This record gives sequence, C-alpha cells and structure tokens, in this order.
Amino acid sequence: MKNNHLYLLILLLFTVTNGFAQNINAAPQPIVNESNIKTSCPFFTKNSKGVPVISFAKETKENETVLCYAVFDYNKNEFQNPIIIESSKGVELHGENAPKIIFKPNNEIIAVWGIDNATEKKKYGGLVKYSQSFDNGETWTKAKSLVESPASIDQRYFDIDLLPNGEVTIIWLDSRTNTEKEGSTLYYAATVGTSGFKNEKPIAETTCQCCRTDLFISKNGVINAAFRDIINEEIRDMVLTYSTDNGKTFSEPKRISPDNWKINGCPHTGPTMTENENGLHFAWYTSGGGSGVFYCNSNDSGKSFSNRNVVSDKPSAKHPQITSLDNKDVLIVWDETVTKNDTMSVKIGLQHRDKSGKIIATKYISSKNTTATFPIIEAINKNQLLVAWSQESTDENVYYKIVTIN
Repeated sequence: MKNNHLYLLILLLFTVTNGFAQNINAAPQPIVNESNIKTSCPFFTKNSKGVPVISFAKETKENETVLCYAVFDYNKNEFQNPIIIESSKGVELHGENAPKIIFKPNNEIIAVWGIDNATEKKKYGGLVKYSQSFDNGETWTKAKSLVESPASIDQRYFDIDLLPNGEVTIIWLDSRTNTEKEGSTLYYAATVGTSGFKNEKPIAETTCQCCRTDLFISKNGVINAAFRDIINEEIRDMVLTYSTDNGKTFSEPKRISPDNWKINGCPHTGPTMTENENGLHFAWYTSGGGSGVFYCNSNDSGKSFSNRNVVSDKPSAKHPQITSLDNKDVLIVWDETVTKNDTMSVKIGLQHRDKSGKIIATKYISSKNTTATFPIIEAINKNQLLVAWSQESTDENVYYKIVTIN
C-alpha cells in the first residue's frame, strides 16, 4: 500500500507543473492548415448548445479579408473545419478591434466586424457592419451598417453579449459627441427580434478613442460595460458603468482602480472582466503607479473594488483577457515581450487564481522564438480551457491549445 501511495505521488509530481497539468507545454495547433493563408484576430464565444466557437479573420490568396468561424469538437478535442461568412468581405484586421460572432437561443447567428473608413477628419476611422444567419450559418444576410446616421464617421472597439431575454446587446466607441472635451462617446444598442440592432443611444462620454471596450452580462442580468475613460482631460483610467434595468439607464462610470495614469495618447489595450460566485473580476493594462497588467475584483456588483495587485509588472505586458472556470477559479491571459540570451520574443502568459483572486500559478504557454499577441480564453469544462492567439513566424496565423487546470 505504501508503494502504491509513493507511485501516485511521483505520478502527480510528474504531471503537474506549478498548478497546471503537463499539457500546458504541448505545442499549439494552427486553426487552419492551408499554405499562403494568413489568419488573425481570434475571438471565443459559445453556440446555443454551449459548445465553444472560435471566430477569426482570414486573408485569402486573392488578398481578400473575410470572417470565419469554427465549432469545437469535444470527441476529437479540436476545432472543426472553418465556415466562411461571405458577407463579411473587407473585414478590418485589427487585434484590438477583432470581429466577433454570437449565437442567440433561437439559433440565429450574428457576425459583427469593422471596416476601414478613412476620412479627412478621421485618418484612421472605421465603421461597424454586421450580418445575420437564420439557418445555422448556411446563408447570411447582406452586410448592414450598425449606425445609419451620416454624422457618425468613426465606430470602432465594439463588444457584444447575450441578454437574459435572448437578444444581443452591443457597445462601441462613436465619433459623435456632445462635448468639447477630448474623447469618443460610448454607445449602446440591442437587437429586436430578427430586425437587427435598434434603439442606439449614448451611455458615456470622454472615452479613450483607441482602447477596446468590454461588455459583460452578469448572471443576475446586470449589463456591465468597462472602458478606458479620459478623466479631468488628462487621466486615462479604467471605469465601469452598469445597468440594472435592461439597458434603460446606466450608472455613472466609476474607476475600478485609481491608477491616475496621465498620458496624452492612446494605449491600444482595453479592459476585460468576468464573474464567478465571489463577484466580478477585472484585468487591465496601465502605466499609472507602475506599468503592466493588473487585477482587482468587486463583490458588490461594481459598487466598490478591491485594491489592485500585479498580474505582470513588465511594461510590455498588455492585452489581457479573463475568464472563470466552473464559476470558481479565475484565469488571465496576456502578451508580453520577453528577452532571453539577447533573443527577444513576444509570449503569452497564463495566470491561475483561486475564486477570491489569490494567485496559484503563472506560466508562459506560447512557443519559443515567436511573436504571439492578442490572446483569448474560454472554458471548455470544469477543469479545461481553450487559449488562442495570433502568432507570427513567417506568416501570421491563429494558434490554440487546450490547458488542463489541477
């Protein structure tokens, strides 16, 4: 019996690496296996059956850009062959403004993406388009404009989520403003049946113009919107606004952390949030009071926030994404530049925290000597998750791996 216990202990030590299972070191897999094809801008969601789905942009041999998606196969532990959304031709390739896809409970699928819209007033302006499928992705409607007003010449950095009533809600940064102060305006809209997004309205002003937003619907139906705000015309800190009445009204934006980052520019790295049985959890990048990716949480639905603590204190650590596993443990991914033996690479970090936010383990998970950026993360089951990112060696492509948490 003692020998059996010793054997099990040795086996456990061999298969666990700092709180992660040994498959943390497995080689990542490309989302497509086609030569001369570039892929980028990954995003995770789940279909109406709760199965993980990855969407991404693909640059074809004809130099066309198009949005694709693939459904995860639990039996093979890999993604099925990608499906092309033909109506999305011309999709913008931008990791901070990645195209997205979402599934309604009635099996309608909505794809949302950005396109370039350079004008004299907005050199790097863009517009948001979307398309709907009512037959499980077999056919898609012609691309529609999210905003019909000609006064809006720049819409970008959008996010989407599913409301408790089965409709889809969206937020985005818009060039229309009612103030002389610097910044964009945060807009909100929701779908109405099969007629697409309707009833747009502004919900916050003076938002940082080039950082992604994050939209998250809590289990109690609260609509949470996080973004980088321009406070007192010089501080660019992360804030949260929320609605408890299905989007009719939103709270005054409140800082999730008083970083007091004074910068006359746009960091191009937005916030991320998730929820578990302990409340809301946040991660973001700042250079206020120290540079890097930080974390905090709120156990009272965004009314107050814990003091921040460090995820990675490297100034190059950016673009975090966060999720919870089985309504408990918290997982954070990000990208950061790492130099070793005079060789520089950009790696993907993964941090495992317990349900209260205490750090359990931290690990780099991308391949050596590559440039890996804009990671995303999604739970598969109670102890496994998917991590994907854009990776460059000769060409840029989306890679993913399955990670087991012990």
